[in-house]
Amino acid sequence: MTTSRKIALVTGAGSGVGRLTALALLEDGWTVVLAGRRAEPLQALVAEAATRGQTAMAVPADVTNPESVQALFDTIEREFGRLDMVFNNAGVNAPAVPIDELPLEKWFSVIDTNVTGVFLCARAAFGLMRRQSPQGGRIINNGSISAHVPRPFTSPYTASKHAVSGITKALALDGRAYNIVASQIDIGNALTELSERMTRGVLQANGTTAPEPMMDARHVANAVRHMASLPLDANVLTMTVMASHMPFVGRG
Repeated sequence: MTTSRKIALVTGAGSGVGRLTALALLEDGWTVVLAGRRAEPLQALVAEAATRGQTAMAVPADVTNPESVQALFDTIEREFGRLDMVFNNAGVNAPAVPIDELPLEKWFSVIDTNVTGVFLCARAAFGLMRRQSPQGGRIINNGSISAHVPRPFTSPYTASKHAVSGITKALALDGRAYNIVASQIDIGNALTELSERMTRGVLQANGTTAPEPMMDARHVANAVRHMASLPLDANVLTMTVMASHMPFVGRG
């Protein structure tokens, strides 16, 4: 099946930044495929979009599982014939504990989701974008300010987001021959259900615990929708969107 509509995929679309970004893309006229491990919030978002005459499709998927990712992209190709943009948003974190106290399963969970999950989805998207007609598309990866500097006791998450930067740059280079562009958005202190705890105190580099300023996560969604709106001959390779007064630049 072929379509003249713009088709986007958002992983981790059931909550937080993923959900808000999916809503923003729907407002801009994209047909959005919603992927995530939990079917219920995805279906709720499909129903919400339908009330506004927007088109979304829920495809429950586990980005850490190669067969699940392949089934997701097989569904996209079967239903729409192409994919114009993917936002690799799904991600997890690990407890902030000294590295020698970190359970190994937490390391593997972060790497499997944040690195292998991004790789598997990017790999499948690259293949579909390469063979579809017209050829090309956009891959946007969710990085983090941790792709630049760590917080205390965050070696799994920091390592994973440094890896995402490498994947993004490699995709940006390798995609040139096929009109496939790659971008990364690095987020700092977007207020979601998972990050709300930071308003009550976060371990700082000097050993103290202090609350941190947060920003509305809709600013991230609007940044992604801008990146997605560009023609394929233009690209925002990397963008940092952060709470203005958070402790990222400078010493502290």
